[in-house]
Amino acid sequence: MQSHSPGRQDKIIGPSGRPLTIEDLPDPTTKRWVVRRKAEVVAAVRAGLLTLEQACARYNLSVEEFISWQALIDKHGTRGLRTTRLQQYRRKASGNRDGAGNAASAKQSRAP
Repeated sequence: MQSHSPGRQDKIIGPSGRPLTIEDLPDPTTKRWVVRRKAEVVAAVRAGLLTLEQACARYNLSVEEFISWQALIDKHGTRGLRTTRLQQYRRKASGNRDGAGNAASAKQSRAP
């Protein structure tokens, strides 16, 4: 893979397994972020097609938002990027912290 600037790749293998170039990335004016688009941007940054700073500037993302996409991919795979899944994961995480205690106290209050 040739690169125009040091450390930057011209073509990478995207999350779908197909080659991905800058031209293949989501349009900079993207407003609707589906799983595929988020995964492509994360893959581009990880493989050196874009820097984190370039991706955030190009897509008007905060560093925190981009990092959250990376963390969701690392923890749950690309399916974790689905907003419905994100809501489920958040509910599950909050339930894991105090869910057991609530269940135990509920059982105790129902005891005769």
